[in-house]
Amino acid sequence: MDSTWTAGLVNVVDVEATCWAGSPPPGEVSEIIEIGLTVVDLAAGERLARHRILVRPARSTVSGFCTELTGLTRSEVDQGVTFTEACRLLAAEHHAGARPWISWGDYDRHQFTRQCRATRTAYPFNRRHTNAKAAFTDAYGLRKRPGMAQALQLAGLRLEGRHHRGEDDAWNIAGLVLHLSERGHWPAPLDHLA
Repeated sequence: MDSTWTAGLVNVVDVEATCWAGSPPPGEVSEIIEIGLTVVDLAAGERLARHRILVRPARSTVSGFCTELTGLTRSEVDQGVTFTEACRLLAAEHHAGARPWISWGDYDRHQFTRQCRATRTAYPFNRRHTNAKAAFTDAYGLRKRPGMAQALQLAGLRLEGRHHRGEDDAWNIAGLVLHLSERGHWPAPLDHLA
């Protein structure tokens, strides 16, 4: 295991995006509306800070299904920053380009990649990304990758806050990362092209 990786701070990121019960309405695409971020010190074994960035969608609206799932309303996210500004904040205030980062699965990484390309926004993260869902699955010897809530149950941890809320999910994923790290099952980061 890379000691510089385990000794430094990492960002755990979880996003919520516009979604619908079925296909998106004509002309709409799924866009990030909330970025949850928890800073973790793996060496100290603790979560240091939690952050939330609301993002105003430009090519979609928050559906009733999305509000039911996430608790986020159209009027709430309409008060958020643009996606470009959110990426700037991640880089400037949350050291996204310098710190390794973690998400539960690859959805968050792929959503950022797609949206950055579509909006011609600079990708805010570096290439040192770890898929915590894959790490958990390997550590527990599971055949199927569990969702975050199921993983918390398997680890004997309680869900804190609201599931499908970016800020709360990032906090809970950080708890799972620390759980794996304490047991010596946290991998070195993988480099991926953004």
